[in-house]
Amino acid sequence: MSNVIESAVAALNEKMGGFADGTAKFVIEDEGAIMVDADGARAGDDEADVTLTANRETFEGLLDGSVNPTMAYMSGKLAIDGNIALAMKLGSALS
Repeated sequence: MSNVIESAVAALNEKMGGFADGTAKFVIEDEGAIMVDADGARAGDDEADVTLTANRETFEGLLDGSVNPTMAYMSGKLAIDGNIALAMKLGSALS
């Protein structure tokens, strides 16, 4: 597992703990994937209700609050596949 994924898992668990509304997957291009559900965040590439894909810089910005999830999506920096309503809840949880 890459250091980027390890750091992101730790940051997500610290920032939001679990996500009881469903299962989400973050795909960080050229790094790997992270699953987030009621049990918290972990490295993995399983099926999810929603998949969010971004490059490392955008993902790190989402975590530290310097990138607005809605603006990232609208500008094409964040791709969403699956349940858009769930993605919006996840974005709120990250804020």
